Amino acid sequence: MTISVLLVDDHPVVRSGLRAVLDGETVRVVGETGTGEDAVKLATELRPDVVLCDLRLGDGIDGIETTARLRNLDPAPAVLMLTTFDRDVEVLGAIEAGATGYLLKDSTPDEIVAGIVRAAAGGMVLSPGVSARLIEGMRSPRPRLTERETEVLQHLAAGESNREIAQNLFVSEATVKSHLVHIFTKLDVDNRARAVHVARELGLV
Repeated sequence: MTISVLLVDDHPVVRSGLRAVLDGETVRVVGETGTGEDAVKLATELRPDVVLCDLRLGDGIDGIETTARLRNLDPAPAVLMLTTFDRDVEVLGAIEAGATGYLLKDSTPDEIVAGIVRAAAGGMVLSPGVSARLIEGMRSPRPRLTERETEVLQHLAAGESNREIAQNLFVSEATVKSHLVHIFTKLDVDNRARAVHVARELGLV
């Protein structure tokens, strides 16, 4: 049986390339779009078996939010992410939103087709590098930061001072310093630069 696929990528050249290599006996591309909002509308109309979706979609909702909305449809298509972004936080975010798999754009056409077939059958699909890193992460769990600590860390990574972070989060500088102490302890670091470096390595920001 031919599997119907909807392509979602904000680069027309990428969509054209995917259509050229995927359209065949196994996969039939039934539609394409560059935005998440249109993806949900088209999925409602076309009812594809699988939506092949990028993580970053320019203006509008991103691939993770698009995935969540697609998975709330009835019937809900399988969603397979195809992107260049492979940070753990993005991979886990997509999977938590309901994505059936996560492939990188350096995958071969055969690997993408195989992923689509598996996704349509309800199986999980992960690029080898992503899979290996997630398994390693399970063996060595990432530090668990609170939502507020994550917000402080994001502002820290943006190069903001304690005063700027306090103003942006509507808290006192003392509160920011307290959060930083907890962050440094959890990340096992002793300065701001090292905290940002480790956080990025762990995919926390």
